[in-house]
Amino acid sequence: MKSANTFINELKNGELNGRMTEIYGCHADKAQEYADRFVRVIKGFTDTFPENANAQIGLYSAPGRTEIGGNHTDHQYGCVLAASVNLDAIAAAAPNGTDKIRFYSEGYGMIGADLSVLEPVESEKESTLALIRGMAALAIKKGYPVKGFDVYCTSNVLGGSGLSSSAAFETLLGVILNDMYCEGAFDAVEIAKMGQITENQYFGKPSGLMDQSASSVGGVVAIDFGDPENPVVEKINLDLDKEGYALCIIDSKSSHADLTDAYAGIPREMKAVAATFGQTHLRGITKEQLIERTAAIRKVCGDRAFLRSMHFVLDNERAQNEAAALKEGKFDKFLQIVKASGESSYMYLQNISVEGAVDNQAVGVALSLCDVLLDGRGAFRVHGGGFAGTVQAFVPLDMLDYFKTNIENAIAPGCCHVLSIRPVGGAVV
Repeated sequence: MKSANTFINELKNGELNGRMTEIYGCHADKAQEYADRFVRVIKGFTDTFPENANAQIGLYSAPGRTEIGGNHTDHQYGCVLAASVNLDAIAAAAPNGTDKIRFYSEGYGMIGADLSVLEPVESEKESTLALIRGMAALAIKKGYPVKGFDVYCTSNVLGGSGLSSSAAFETLLGVILNDMYCEGAFDAVEIAKMGQITENQYFGKPSGLMDQSASSVGGVVAIDFGDPENPVVEKINLDLDKEGYALCIIDSKSSHADLTDAYAGIPREMKAVAATFGQTHLRGITKEQLIERTAAIRKVCGDRAFLRSMHFVLDNERAQNEAAALKEGKFDKFLQIVKASGESSYMYLQNISVEGAVDNQAVGVALSLCDVLLDGRGAFRVHGGGFAGTVQAFVPLDMLDYFKTNIENAIAPGCCHVLSIRPVGGAVV
């Protein structure tokens, strides 16, 4: 931790550019852009908390994440492949000598959390305050002397994009707490687990651990949820730039409103099929078993439930094969599997448009454009939960400008976000 003026001078003079390239995996000529963003956050901190302007501050970052492999596999105790991206939540923070956390987020204002209350508060469910309270309470319950602190935060993680801004926020808080009060005792996976508990118990959302793990660990991570209480997280190296590709997230410009039943229907139908085998989840059921019991499953659960279960079995295997291909340096094979996963989501999982939709099939339109524009190169798939939202595409660098221009002409200006995979997760600058 350093004074605000010391940090500003180091950032402006390029002394921290090496750290910027390390965290963001960017070229040296882009490092100053990231450094300048931290300068703005420091100035925001001193303006917002003038009484704490002379304090020793810390600078922190936590990335958004992208799901790469395993579409709707995590809730059935399956395997996924995910990665952190170069969009993040960053913050300047310092102890404030009280028992209250003061958290100022650009665009959202000030939030205060009293550390005398450590249990979930029902009226705070689905609020940022719940996330702040939960992360601090879990650190205190682990025996660490957490006191009040001030935070000035800004985030460019796209809301509603499937890049999980909430996981970035939880990771950011975990990194701040770990650095400021816990002597670095928590590793990245532990911070991810704290984020999941916070989201489940304090925020009230029954999420898995994929989002938090990808944000906290960083880079590409393969996660096996076979034991959901103790998932196996493996970091895998991938430099997309060296492979000659960019990662694009395309906003289909469709609304997530009123999709709760559509999302809930997927795990509900999969669990119904698992129940015909006497199990609570599909993990462990093979495609041969599904084929053998096709007639009985269709009769009891319906055809779509059978198809969605077949998707799980096949995509769970694909997620593992994608990880293996990356570890073996077989990027072309990896792309083939990504595309197969997307085709399976469209044909078997059926999470591209809501049932009965005729006039609104925005995700399908975006996928069709990717298919035609890429013309057999790269790969593309629905991104995240589906039905609305975003599409993911791995685009060759030599056709990136052509791809982006045509996608945005067809859908909307600015809808195609060109990202890179960030090698570092939650970080102290």
